[in-house]
Amino acid sequence: MANGKATTGNYFEDFQVGQRLRHATPRTIHGGDLALYIALTGDRRPLSSSTEFARSLGYSRECVQDLLAFHMVFGKTVADISANAVANLGYARVLFQRPVYPGDTLTAESEVIGLRELSDGKRGVVYVTSRGHNQKGQEVISFHRWVMVEKRDPAAPAVAAVVPVLAEAVPVADLPVPAALNLSRFAELRWATGGNHLWDDYAAGERIVHHGGMTLEEADHTTATRLYQNSARVHFDQHAQASTRFGKRLVYGGHVISVAHALAHGGLENVIRMAAWNGGQHVNPTFAGDTLYAWTDVLERAELPGRDDLGALRLRLVAVKNVDPAREPVSLEVVGEGGKPGYDPRVVLVLDWWGLIPRR
Repeated sequence: MANGKATTGNYFEDFQVGQRLRHATPRTIHGGDLALYIALTGDRRPLSSSTEFARSLGYSRECVQDLLAFHMVFGKTVADISANAVANLGYARVLFQRPVYPGDTLTAESEVIGLRELSDGKRGVVYVTSRGHNQKGQEVISFHRWVMVEKRDPAAPAVAAVVPVLAEAVPVADLPVPAALNLSRFAELRWATGGNHLWDDYAAGERIVHHGGMTLEEADHTTATRLYQNSARVHFDQHAQASTRFGKRLVYGGHVISVAHALAHGGLENVIRMAAWNGGQHVNPTFAGDTLYAWTDVLERAELPGRDDLGALRLRLVAVKNVDPAREPVSLEVVGEGGKPGYDPRVVLVLDWWGLIPRR
């Protein structure tokens, strides 16, 4: 029997535009977190695995993987924002503003920037801006996201809809470039990445189909989600999920992003770090037992103000399940019922992001 002290998380009617939430559980990141992330995702980027490689590029030591830092901040927001979520719908203007190092302590806070009740009266969409800070109070990550949340009482009156206008892309001038990044020795260190292609070798319209897939194991996706202290019940509670339309637990969308990003290493080996996401969508659900494959479309090649040694690539990472695009063509979009365009049901992730890469 409930005693009234245990929290059930916020439902849609608990949110108000302008509401600020300071999220619990600061997290100090250690080397063991980096190693476990590699084990769960297959990440092979040397900036996170080699102290000496990172120091050779001007960093004080190896860096926490960009996505690991993102998940740590995201995970803190779950208890307050998406404990009663049906699905995380999308992201916009995700900025990786500063490197995160082992030993840094991350905290998070969010502001509600929009609300929209759905026509069925049972759920609504909550829009938030979340920010992660290190122990110095410096902002290291910020992002907008929107999530579909259950109502506690479907009979509760609808709130006035406030839908924020979010930019479609992060301007090149706004891309964060680490002040420490020094590429004077990159030519002699390039062997460590495993790739030869630099900024100059890519062209808009090019598609890179990444070879190999990864089957999502039940133990791996749940361990990864626990690593981030993401407490969303849809990823853990099979007893509760058995009565849903899927009948089983969903894989945390962030784990899908990390696996797809790890698969996308081949062909993009010299993309040193993520600078930003323009937007991202989990367009179809993913479950344990699904096998992920990925391809990347090069959308744009951009020069960075004040840097002739470093450029930016705008990339669209697409993850698909249970079909190998290297062997069988997969369309990103298909024509659905009534001639309405939609995503191919095998597409699970579309992530539009900016990566930083050395120039010749």
